[in-house]
Amino acid sequence: MHIVIMGCGRVGAALAQTLEQQGHTVAVVDQDPTAFRRLGSGFGGRRVTGVGFDQDTLREAGIEDAGAFAAVSSGDNSNIIAARVAREMFGIENVAARIYDPRRAEVYQRLGIPTVATVRWTADQMLRRLLPSGAEPLWRDPSGGVQLAEVHTSPAWIGHKVSRLQEETGVRVAFLTRLGEAILPTSQTVLQEGDLVHVMMRTDEIAKVEEAFAEGPEEGGH
Repeated sequence: MHIVIMGCGRVGAALAQTLEQQGHTVAVVDQDPTAFRRLGSGFGGRRVTGVGFDQDTLREAGIEDAGAFAAVSSGDNSNIIAARVAREMFGIENVAARIYDPRRAEVYQRLGIPTVATVRWTADQMLRRLLPSGAEPLWRDPSGGVQLAEVHTSPAWIGHKVSRLQEETGVRVAFLTRLGEAILPTSQTVLQEGDLVHVMMRTDEIAKVEEAFAEGPEEGGH
């Protein structure tokens, strides 16, 4: 797939190098030509100097053949404008924008532009390491009514089937992360020590779900 990235800071450069290593073609757009030094001499993609929401600049970067667009410059407004241009003018479905202000991020999420709110993400990740309990939201639907979250699971659930966890808590287990690998559970999958459990649930039921996951299975259940 061809991917266009706006912004050649640390995030943009790392993203470009990773995507190229995975076999994708990449074009990086930045107003500052010296920023491309971060890509290193081994980068084989396009380096396009210009404003990332300018249509001619985007065409030069191959946006018309692109399957995805990432806006990761240092400006929230520039990132959102560029993401909307990619989505609305060029019909790119896979679009993501980096946003520093988490309050703005929620607004843009509802416009259908997936956002990564840098400050919140960093703080959430840090809190996750310090306080490994409760639910860590990973995705919300545009209305905010349903979310995908990693929920801290009591060791009491180890050895029990995922199907029982679902029945007793009323959630749907979307996937497990086991030894760094994502797995889709079946009705026979048994929870093991170290599993991270990712569930789909109603946002207004988070507290109830967290409590059920923390308490463990009901006595006498099967």
